[in-house]
Amino acid sequence: MTTQPNEEFTAIQAVHSALDPLDDDARSRVLTYIASLMEIDIGVPKKQPNGGNETGISAGDSTEGATASGPPNTAMSSFDSFADLHDVVRPEGAAEQALVAGYWLQICQKAESFDGQAANKELKNLGHGVANITKAIDGLKNQSPALALQLKKSGTSKQARKLYKITVAGQKVIEEKIKAQSNG
Repeated sequence: MTTQPNEEFTAIQAVHSALDPLDDDARSRVLTYIASLMEIDIGVPKKQPNGGNETGISAGDSTEGATASGPPNTAMSSFDSFADLHDVVRPEGAAEQALVAGYWLQICQKAESFDGQAANKELKNLGHGVANITKAIDGLKNQSPALALQLKKSGTSKQARKLYKITVAGQKVIEEKIKAQSNG
């Protein structure tokens, strides 16, 4: 059965909306049940993992608006945990913290997109939570080239859920930091 990317994204959004209010254990039970019901093998693969602008993050080239797509560089996404990635990149400032969390969720975890709450949850687990994750991600969006893009906003309030995607330029920033740490 062939599906279009929009159909998959719509399905992801529906599943996310249905699972969002549940706790982690309930989410796991629901996903396990649905996978079993639909006879889907969900064997989870092993987790893989400055230019003077307003956020202190430099993207280098003109990939403005491009989103990260295609298979990520395996050497760059071969982290066993978010803690390992965070330790290698050593992000400075809220925007760079958000970029690393988004990279982890989207590239290493192979998600189509991520939301600010999920990114900040990863950061909080390490003791590096960001006071205003939306403002930090806005800093990434406002760069030229943009390091992240907003894909969707659900709801009308200021606190509405927003879905984001790391751009190719954002992916490049993190991968350059990883290379620098590997070579240094």
